[in-house]
Amino acid sequence: MKLDFEKPITKIEEKIEELKKMSEESGMDLSKEIAVFEQQSQEYKKELYENLKPVQKLQIARHPNRPNFLDYINLITTDFVEMHGDREGTDDRAIIGGVARIDDTPVMIVGTVKGKSTKENLEYNFGMPQPEGYRKALRLFEHANRFGLPIVTLIDTPGAYPGIKAEEHGQGIAIAVNLKEMAKLEVPVIAVITGEGCSGGALGLAVANKVLVLEHAYYTVISPEGCASILWRDASKASEAAEALKITGPDLLKNNIIDGIVKEPLGGAHYDYEAMGEELKKEILKSLKEFKNFTPQQLKDDRYNKFRRMGVFNS
Repeated sequence: MKLDFEKPITKIEEKIEELKKMSEESGMDLSKEIAVFEQQSQEYKKELYENLKPVQKLQIARHPNRPNFLDYINLITTDFVEMHGDREGTDDRAIIGGVARIDDTPVMIVGTVKGKSTKENLEYNFGMPQPEGYRKALRLFEHANRFGLPIVTLIDTPGAYPGIKAEEHGQGIAIAVNLKEMAKLEVPVIAVITGEGCSGGALGLAVANKVLVLEHAYYTVISPEGCASILWRDASKASEAAEALKITGPDLLKNNIIDGIVKEPLGGAHYDYEAMGEELKKEILKSLKEFKNFTPQQLKDDRYNKFRRMGVFNS
């Protein structure tokens, strides 16, 4: 599926395919012409994706073919064993986690899951966790803490589920407890925003020593549509809201909200799963190595100081 701003690339690619077909059918050597168009396509792509507006990155972050948590499990881990349930009778499928290895490093890996079809989205509640999902995640964090396992979280959610049932079951409390307990963990915590990172639904898994954001992902207190609806009573002004919120990697890094940006393949993670997986694995292992020799108290202090530094104004 091509996005609206990618249409010029589509036209060039269609021209390339047309020339290839013509070459096969006629026997003419059109390799030089094809090479010229392919070079133009690559140059245009590079220029386009290096200068994306926030609203365009928003579209890439929400692309239905973008790798989800289960894809990354297959791409970057081995020996994954899923751990189910919150021990209170519920297993929220919007959050999945378990023990695994990243190369030779054992970790607890937990993440939100989006589906790629209507059936999958219904199973995973469109990546919007219920309170039970946050309680399951916390159970896994505490398990990791008990056995000295580093924690990796992969986050791609439009936010915690906002339904009445979720509120009745303590959505706000579940997220708040996660924030408090994650701050006290005595093992390294690495959080990665792989697509959407919206509101408390994302933060409930992101109280980490290091927070990374994929190049075309975003991290924000509220979705641009929600912000536009509140400020201007007009969700169609989401583009303006996306600019004002400073939700993309460079602005987040500049404002000390995140600690690094993970490079994506040209066009976005959905263009090359293998390359994206390799780059993500490299960055996660690099981050875990940084905290390898930290004491439990140093890890807690590092996490505390990281979040205390956010939101500082210069007079």
